[in-house]
Amino acid sequence: MKTFMNFAIIFFCTVCSTIVFGQNAKTNTEIAILLKDNVNLSTLHYPKSVIQFYTQNDSEYAWVHVMQKSDQPEAAMLLLEYSYRFGLSLSDYHWEAISLQKLRKLRGSPVEVNQKEKAVFDILMTDALITFINNLHFGKYNPSYNSAYIDANDINGFRSEDTLIYAKKQTDFLKAILDVQPEIKAYTDLQNYLNGLYEENDCLAPQTEIEKIVINMERLRWINTRDQAYVLVNIPSYTLEFHHKDSVSDFKVIIGKPTTRTPVLESSINYFTTAPDWKVPQSIFIKEMLPKILKNSGYLEDHHYAVYDKQGHEVEITSSKLKEIRQNPHRYSVRQSSGCDNALGAVVFRFDNSYGVYLHDTSQKQLFNKDERALSHGCIRVENAKELASLLLKYDHSEHKIPILEKAMADYQRKDFVLKQPVPIIITYLTCLIKDGKPVLYKDIYHFDDSLENKINQNK
Repeated sequence: MKTFMNFAIIFFCTVCSTIVFGQNAKTNTEIAILLKDNVNLSTLHYPKSVIQFYTQNDSEYAWVHVMQKSDQPEAAMLLLEYSYRFGLSLSDYHWEAISLQKLRKLRGSPVEVNQKEKAVFDILMTDALITFINNLHFGKYNPSYNSAYIDANDINGFRSEDTLIYAKKQTDFLKAILDVQPEIKAYTDLQNYLNGLYEENDCLAPQTEIEKIVINMERLRWINTRDQAYVLVNIPSYTLEFHHKDSVSDFKVIIGKPTTRTPVLESSINYFTTAPDWKVPQSIFIKEMLPKILKNSGYLEDHHYAVYDKQGHEVEITSSKLKEIRQNPHRYSVRQSSGCDNALGAVVFRFDNSYGVYLHDTSQKQLFNKDERALSHGCIRVENAKELASLLLKYDHSEHKIPILEKAMADYQRKDFVLKQPVPIIITYLTCLIKDGKPVLYKDIYHFDDSLENKINQNK
């Protein structure tokens, strides 16, 4: 990611012209008193995190007195003022009560003057920075974690107040804070492009384009992986990317129809299986397959399906048995044996999830010629599945297994290939990506953008 050098130069040129020397930070009883006041705490976005910050800071002023690193308070304030460069809103950071001008005024006044006003300002500025850090790291509208949950919990080893304490000890204060952003390439591409627009004063960029960049940066903050290798499935672009060793391998995919959506999730591919059989989901069996079976009992044999009872025993299909199945379909299940016409194709990639979806090959390879490929019941079909399986084996240092894989796929022999190092898989929903240095917008096929866009616009 860029280090935002131009951005940092603006900060420190402004700071260097206004540094005030001569005061020392001191323990402030006003801060301790205010942090025990429920009315005051109710004005904070992350009260528990703020309390923890000042506990670690011995209830001392963090910002309103000139300290050893006297440039940091003004750099921090300017960082908040430039929050729009990260697709964030200044209104979230107490800007009605804090400002760079007020910070300078308070830092320039004698230690004993305006103690309560200084304490209130210091606390609000800390809360603003903690909020900014959490917004950068988790996003503001994260569907998994609201602000109260983030405030009360250590999530994957991350605490915003610890980041802020750490940043205050660093020579490069700004970098320590900005490093909390996602490292995933799609995010850094969007962030760098947005930052470039503002650096170049590009007023010609369409507002719709900027809005799409902002909402997709928000979505990418919901992803918690910091792994260097991962599989990224993007639903709106019908694509899969395998990121590994500073390279990206691209694949076309087929995803779920708007009525049977592919879920957004994070997991890990633990293993893949060649020549799989397919246990047909009950909803597909009852709604789609059973009418065809009742109309033509030969449908099962023609497509290599078999019916099983609750005990897992294969059922012989007779006219009386068909009548029983029609009356009590939930007592039966259907499986398709492996072969060239199996719905899962020659290989299926398994990863834990609560939706019962997986990534797999397909026998209907002609469908990849379509531009719009929202055609499945929710699972993801990938083109060139053998190439993806081979890349996973190479990444796992198991190149010697590739000939075994190729033979098993060609002969439809069932074999499991367990990865020594599971590879993260991210299924996400991005309607804007940067391609060849320019934003590319994708159709909002599940209509997810509107609600998120409305939240962000209302908060401006």
